[in-house]
Amino acid sequence: MTPTPTPAPAPVVPGTGAGTASGGRIGPLSTAVRLGGLFGPSVFGVTAAAVALPKVAAALGAAPAEVAWVLTAHALALGVGTAVFGRLADSRGARAALPAASLLLAAGALVCLAAPSLGVLVGGRLLLAAGSGGVAAVGAALLAGVDPGERGRVLAGYGMVMAVFASVATLLGGVVTTWLSWRVTLVLPVLSVVAAPFCLRLAVRPGSRRPIDVAGAAALTAAVSTLLVIVQSRTLGLGGPVVLGLVAGFVSASGALVWRVARRPDGFVPRALVGAAVHWIGAAIGVGVFAGLFAAMYVIPQILAGVHGWSVLTIGVALLPGAAVGAVLSRRAGLLSARGGRLVLAGTAVAAAAALAVTATGRGGPWPAVAAASLCLAAFALTQVVIIGDLSARLPPALRGAGMGLLNLTFFVGGGLGSAVTAASAVWLGTSRAPVVVALFPLLAALVAVATRVRADAPAPPPAGTTAPPADTASPAPPSGPSHA
Repeated sequence: MTPTPTPAPAPVVPGTGAGTASGGRIGPLSTAVRLGGLFGPSVFGVTAAAVALPKVAAALGAAPAEVAWVLTAHALALGVGTAVFGRLADSRGARAALPAASLLLAAGALVCLAAPSLGVLVGGRLLLAAGSGGVAAVGAALLAGVDPGERGRVLAGYGMVMAVFASVATLLGGVVTTWLSWRVTLVLPVLSVVAAPFCLRLAVRPGSRRPIDVAGAAALTAAVSTLLVIVQSRTLGLGGPVVLGLVAGFVSASGALVWRVARRPDGFVPRALVGAAVHWIGAAIGVGVFAGLFAAMYVIPQILAGVHGWSVLTIGVALLPGAAVGAVLSRRAGLLSARGGRLVLAGTAVAAAAALAVTATGRGGPWPAVAAASLCLAAFALTQVVIIGDLSARLPPALRGAGMGLLNLTFFVGGGLGSAVTAASAVWLGTSRAPVVVALFPLLAALVAVATRVRADAPAPPPAGTTAPPADTASPAPPSGPSHA
């Protein structure tokens, strides 16, 4: 007699109240803290590291323009790492992608700690940022896979955790640089490795086993890298011939990427994502918010220190209320519909833009600057809840890693562009007037969020070539939860 085969147990997604692959339930708050701890330390690579740059220049005998590569290299590799490891998570699964990204992050940290010169330090930062972006991409993919029934509560808690990380970054950078070493400050993103083992239990979905499009990844990497260096060419002191060469490289890489997407629809940049309006809308909102945050974190500390005489530690303490504001708003937005969440995000972004504009006038003392930075931090936390929550409900499981990775790539590139544009404008307007330029970024995000709020709750069409619903939320969400259709 042929024995009756035992059916394989269905995979359980975190937050369903059942169990995980390791046995035992992981609740919404625990899921939020784990994933927040995975993604959050990536913020330290820019905001906290900026505090340590003067110490880096003094210790390694480098000029300010040369030391700028410490942040430029991080922005380059962080964005690329999110896209590459997001695709790897799709292909091989998060259980393979997360350890690989963690090892790369740890290796980069070791290089930075022992770097004898600026060149070696920049190389270490490239490795560290690529690993940090990879860890963040896996975290975003896992967040997108949370059960729709508890997605609202998970996103609310996740937004609170992200607000805390963002608001304490400047303070932590100042404390570590002052009391320990600038080298430790530069490797703070390695804290994500601590959270990695606790997130493996959330990785229950296997990969698709599809081969990774190496050519597409190379074209995207070249395009993003050259774009960021071009924007920061003035700050980096690059000559005209070098800039022209970079422009030619950017045009060539962009053309190769477009050709690759047309030739291979399921490649590194899936055609279904390129043609999805919701993906472009979310990217535009995130670029405005991240550009505003990165630019504010570049210019506000300089104003508080240079104009008002505040110390780094005082600045860090003053920005802590941003965590409370971001936590409250994120929790509220996580329980609203997609349309309602966008309106909360838009209102916060407009308030940040207004505070930045007042800061540029010099009126009100230091407090408009503190309010502006705090509101930018709150908008950052809301973006994690509203935009990622929206796309999580719309993307099919097979595209979540790629979608979240490319989305975060866009966010971080936007942040790098924001800080670069602000640095250039400060040369012409002066540091105290530069916030008026920064204000344009969150204002752009608010305009896009409001203009697309009607579309936010509309059902998303299935990706090209499919007939099934694109996400795991084909049925309506319960009234008490988020209505991410």
